[in-house]
Amino acid sequence: MINNFNSPDFSHLEKFYEEAFRILDPKRATPEIKIEFYPYVGINHTIRVRNGKIFVRLAEICQSAPLEVQRALAYILVAKLLRKKVSPLAAQIYRSFVKSREMQTKAVENRRAKGRKIITSAKGETYDLEAIFARLNQTYFMNSIAKPTLSWSARKTYRILGHHDSAHRTIIISKSLDDVKVPEYVVEYVVFHEMLHIHHPTLHRDGRRYNHTPQFRRDERKFVYFEKAEAWIGQNAGKLKRNALRKS
Repeated sequence: MINNFNSPDFSHLEKFYEEAFRILDPKRATPEIKIEFYPYVGINHTIRVRNGKIFVRLAEICQSAPLEVQRALAYILVAKLLRKKVSPLAAQIYRSFVKSREMQTKAVENRRAKGRKIITSAKGETYDLEAIFARLNQTYFMNSIAKPTLSWSARKTYRILGHHDSAHRTIIISKSLDDVKVPEYVVEYVVFHEMLHIHHPTLHRDGRRYNHTPQFRRDERKFVYFEKAEAWIGQNAGKLKRNALRKS
């Protein structure tokens, strides 16, 4: 893809948004549009209406995106603002760009440089993540995985019990699991799952990202308490949610 948009030419961008409004909402006059690039940590964009004007914030990381991508993004954002169906072609053009290896590499570097990870401690009130990681590394990976930063989350969560951040080389485990009522094999299973993300890095293929490959899923089942841990999490999802939402 040829890059022909190396500097913030807002006249080009404004025309794209004006065009999108004329096509998607032809009965209304085109509103005044203000566009800026913003130093978001990720590839995020926002469009808002304030006092009859349209304010667009585009991720700084996409400042050098080709014109065809900027145009596609304009149609996507305007369609979402107007609650219209997003053009499949515009979605494909934009998705191919942001899912490219080049952009994903830039995104990781951007998160590493600007992102902020809240690190507490690997040693919780009940379980020690350092000890669990060491056991799992020896048992399942022959000590081949370099130890990342391990930490319990700052708050109790229930939707995400574990998270591996390759940009910051961290594994964060939900504080909800640091409890005597949670079996140790459940904590081990969640840590094991996140370690597999290191062992099986994300694959980029045809503009798509694959985190849980067939090989990942096969290796996941090698955990000795896989079915038992999955069953416990499923049966206790409601309890984890209530505990996480309860004010401390």
